[in-house]
Amino acid sequence: MAVSVLVVTTAPAAATTPDPLAPYLTQQVSWGGCPFAKRIEAQPTQCARITVPRAGAAPGAGSDLQGAISRAAATGSRRGAILVNPGGPGGQGTSLAGVLAGLEPSLNEHFDLVGMDPRGTGQEGGDDAGFVCRVPVGRLPQADDLDARDRSAGSIKQHQRAPRAVAEACQSDAIAPYVTTWQTAHDMDLIRALLKDEKLNYLGFSYGTWLGAKYASLFPDHAGKFVLDSSVNFEGRLQAAFEAFPKIDQRQFEDVYAPWLARRFPEQLGKTAGQVRAKWERLRAFFKREGVSPDIFDRVFVGNGSTRQWLTGALILTKGAAALDGTAAPPPAALREDLDDVSRAVFGVPAAALTTAGVVRTLAAPEADYADVPGTRLAVACADQPSRNSGWYKLLSDLQGPAYPLFGWAYGLSEACGYWSELPRHELPKLPPDAAKNVLVVQGEFDPQTGYEQAESAARAAGVPMVSVAESPFHGQYAVSGNSCVDDLVNGFYLGAARPAATICPGVPLPGEKEVFPVAGPAGEPEAAPATAPRDGLSTARQRLQDTISAVNRER
Repeated sequence: MAVSVLVVTTAPAAATTPDPLAPYLTQQVSWGGCPFAKRIEAQPTQCARITVPRAGAAPGAGSDLQGAISRAAATGSRRGAILVNPGGPGGQGTSLAGVLAGLEPSLNEHFDLVGMDPRGTGQEGGDDAGFVCRVPVGRLPQADDLDARDRSAGSIKQHQRAPRAVAEACQSDAIAPYVTTWQTAHDMDLIRALLKDEKLNYLGFSYGTWLGAKYASLFPDHAGKFVLDSSVNFEGRLQAAFEAFPKIDQRQFEDVYAPWLARRFPEQLGKTAGQVRAKWERLRAFFKREGVSPDIFDRVFVGNGSTRQWLTGALILTKGAAALDGTAAPPPAALREDLDDVSRAVFGVPAAALTTAGVVRTLAAPEADYADVPGTRLAVACADQPSRNSGWYKLLSDLQGPAYPLFGWAYGLSEACGYWSELPRHELPKLPPDAAKNVLVVQGEFDPQTGYEQAESAARAAGVPMVSVAESPFHGQYAVSGNSCVDDLVNGFYLGAARPAATICPGVPLPGEKEVFPVAGPAGEPEAAPATAPRDGLSTARQRLQDTISAVNRER
């Protein structure tokens, strides 16, 4: 104690108080190989592990954490870095940097594209699995024919077993309070400092829009140009984005997906959207008799935000129809190759060899002794802001079910946030004007994973422009959908052009089609004629990226 007094009285306080972030800011970043498999179309990428403080508010308190980052270095004159995030919460983003660099070489010419596996997600392709909640299967529902439309007390009790067990398992892990958007935003600023950049530019999809907006809110002086694609309402409640799933899924299913099925598979599924919906109900009952629970069947069509998921649903429905009433027919020629690829990837056999038994075998796969649940999604979604309780979610189920039966009955009974007791440790501010001036929102009209109205509300509240994509039913727009209107606007913004004003871009044709079929929706009419389907030689790569972004953000 005497030594402490002597030091304090003989030197200014600033000289004797070490910066608690110094060990993190002065660490050397050792770039090397990446543990994930490189895609053919991706640019060369280097990876590194960095040390981050467990608690950003108290660096040095508790054992440190390891983070994973990647870099597709600028191929020309470097202007800075763009940090990319695929969403989730809980999506790993280190492989995303090289893929985006390969798809958008003009951007990569001047910017390092930097990926990050956010805290709690481990290392993509490596041995670190991150924050995983181990839930004993015995605590999960014991019935194998769950149907959220069954409103009996026994059915509701069974449905509520899973979210309670998952929430309790995740909260029992000591890392849970430190896996939040607030903490991850501080990791992002550490990454900026280690890259030796004054400003951090950013591209985020889905939940990544929330993460990016909150970084810009917490560190406005360090926020460069931010593109928020497929956006939640980052000025409101994060959980509201999940609560909107029943409404936006029902809208997409009825207004876009069912009409597309009627155009592509009329002999098997019906020649009108109404006939398709009726056949879908018959097939729901059919697959229940075959051993697939209605809840599992419904979930195939929830978060239906990618070509792969659309084609998976089409395979299940057409194979079921063939078994149910003998309506087997050759697949549309324009979709034959894609259907075959998806069937091999999802069911393990070519489309021609896929049977109802194969569908059932995949959908009704047996469980292990423990269910490993990624914890980051819950720790962020349930603890960024105060959660509603399970009674509130049960009431939400009662209200949403009749209006949005595809997922409305199930969602309120399956939300683990209703059993989350941990309260937020930090406040997440809203976007200040000095950061908002460099933010651009991009949004598809019929996105079934982040609703158009969510993005519109955020853009209006923050005073930022939004690029809307008319007719688009998919999740992720920039660099993903092959839409030149979107890509040109975003690339121009990053590369020095003025930030675009509010714009409605035309959509591109749906899978297997050569024209756009207009659908009345919230975005309004585009300002130009619809474009033809993308044929840029990278369509397959874009589709794989779309599949990845949609899959990362489907689990609710």
